[in-house]
Amino acid sequence: MHGDDSDERGFFSERHLAPPTAEKKGKAKPHFHGHRDRLRARFREGGAAALADYELLELLLFRSIPRADTKSLAKALLNRFGSFAEVLGAPEHLLREVNGIGDAVAIDIKVVAAAAARMAKGEIARRPVLGSWQQVIDYCRAAMAFEPREQFRILFLDKKNVLIADEVQQSGTVDHTPVYPREVVRRGLELSATAIILVHNHPSGDPSPSRADIDMTKTIIETARPLGITVHDHIIVGRNGHSSLKGMRLI
Repeated sequence: MHGDDSDERGFFSERHLAPPTAEKKGKAKPHFHGHRDRLRARFREGGAAALADYELLELLLFRSIPRADTKSLAKALLNRFGSFAEVLGAPEHLLREVNGIGDAVAIDIKVVAAAAARMAKGEIARRPVLGSWQQVIDYCRAAMAFEPREQFRILFLDKKNVLIADEVQQSGTVDHTPVYPREVVRRGLELSATAIILVHNHPSGDPSPSRADIDMTKTIIETARPLGITVHDHIIVGRNGHSSLKGMRLI
């Protein structure tokens, strides 16, 4: 029996196995892991102010792209769109044109942009809008400044100037949006609004009002006034800033 080659018995032994080689232990961490840790530490200690735009964008991309260096991609996005805010505001299809940005990454960027707009809207909810004017401007810019087409938006307010509703009334082309004064007033009456703020964007980036912007605003004011609705202002937003027709004494 002992000489039978078919015997499959093994054995116990105190003999130690050879230590695993470096290859078995796994490869060394990629160089970007240390870079990510350092960026997170700087953000934790100093907040966003401690980081350049491309570094903050890197932090955003870390979760979307866990196993690659994102510095070059962050810089490519900024080169393509111009600023951190413009990257967040860029349309999804244009984001995907940047090499290295797939569907999942593009969607993640737009989710962050939507979260920023929602947070900005929260700053003006349930409080008198006229006492939170900078928050109103910040919200309008977050919501519309980087849209590729013109949008006409209305903020409807109650008698205490608290926001009742925020609605996009019309979307147009790259340089024109249709506006119907009677529809603006009708919707205000439906919501029992006593005041409104008109907002639209200029995709060109220049927020300067046109003659048509001024004339249409005056038409809406004249249509709304007899029905007890006040037009507080018309704000025009663009990548390069904003304009207030009331602040410019145009209405």
